[in-house]
Amino acid sequence: MRVGQCVMIGSALRKSLYFQGTADEQGRIVRLLDPLERRIAAALQFDGRSSWSQIADVLGEPERTVARRGSELIEARLVQVAGLRPQSTSVIIRVQTAPGTTRATANALAQRRDSTFSYTMTGGVDCVVEVLTEAELMPALLTDEIPGTVGLVRAVSYPVMRYFRTIRGWQPDLLTEVEADALRAGVTTDTWSLQEPQRLSRVDNEIVDALCQDGRVSCERLARLTGVSNATARRRTEWLLQNNHVYIRAVVEPASVGLPVEAFLWIRSAPKNVEAVGRELAASPLVRYAAAVAGDYQIVANVTAKDQAALYACVTSAPWVAHTKSIDVSLLLEAFKRGGRVLQPARI
Repeated sequence: MRVGQCVMIGSALRKSLYFQGTADEQGRIVRLLDPLERRIAAALQFDGRSSWSQIADVLGEPERTVARRGSELIEARLVQVAGLRPQSTSVIIRVQTAPGTTRATANALAQRRDSTFSYTMTGGVDCVVEVLTEAELMPALLTDEIPGTVGLVRAVSYPVMRYFRTIRGWQPDLLTEVEADALRAGVTTDTWSLQEPQRLSRVDNEIVDALCQDGRVSCERLARLTGVSNATARRRTEWLLQNNHVYIRAVVEPASVGLPVEAFLWIRSAPKNVEAVGRELAASPLVRYAAAVAGDYQIVANVTAKDQAALYACVTSAPWVAHTKSIDVSLLLEAFKRGGRVLQPARI
C-alpha cells in the first residue's frame, strides 16, 4: 500500500480538484471529493434518479455546474447509481481462507450475481459477504456453492432476520436538513424487507433489469428498450420504485467523503434489546448498514469514521453500547463489491 500526500490535479481536471493518493496493488485510488462533489453525491444518495436541475435547485448551485460535475462523478465511477431487486432471503457469511488466498476468495465472492457486498477484513474474519437469494436456494448455497469457493477454508453463515439500515439509507451528514427534506420528498424510505418478489409483466421486468444496470437510465431509453411509449415507461418506472420492486442505490466510497476508517461490528445483545440497539444504530450517520441476524451474534453493523479515535468513541460511548453484551470489531481492509456493484479502479 502506497500513501502519498494530497496533491493538486493538473488543469486538465480543474484547479479545485484534489485527490488523496492512496493506491493498492491493483491500482485502486480513492480520491477525496471536494465540497460540491460531496453534496452532489449526497443528493444522489437520497434519490439516485433526481435530475441535475432538481439537485441544482436544492443545492442552490448553477444547473450547468451541477450537471457537469455530477456527470464527471458518474463517468469516473466515483459514484455508481444502480438498482437492486428484492429477494426473500439474505445471509451474511464470515469466511476464513487459506494463507495467501484471501483476495482471490473475496474477488470470487464479489463475482457472484447474488452477492451485494464482498470485503476483506482484519482479525479472525478474512472475508465477509452478503448474498441475496430465494429461500429454496439457500441449502445449495450454504452446503455446496459457498464451500466450493476458491481458497475458502471455513464459512459461518448468519441469516438476516430484519434490516435496520441498508446502504440505500446511509446519509453521512453532508447536506442541511432543509436540503435533505427537499430531496427526500416523494422518495420511498429505506424500507428493505425480506419478502417474495411479486410476479411482474415483461415490460416491468425489462425496466427493472435496465435499472439494475444503470439506475439513472432515462425514461426515453427505457421506452425504446421495452417498446412502449415514453409516458408508459415513466409511469411504470415510478410504480416499480414506489412499490419497492427495485431499489435504487448510489454507491459512494466512504473514504471519498472523509470517512476512511470502516469496520464491521459483530454485536451480542439480549433479545429484548435487539430492536432498540438496531434503531439507535440506524439513526447514526456513521452507520452504513445494520441487520438483526440469527446465530451467535444478534446484530451486524457496518460503520464508518473519520479516524480511529472516532471509531473507538462509536464502540465505547455511543448510547446503544449500554444495551449490548459484547462487540467484536473487524476493520475493513478492501472492498471488492458494494451495493451489488463490483468495484473497479476509479478513472481519475
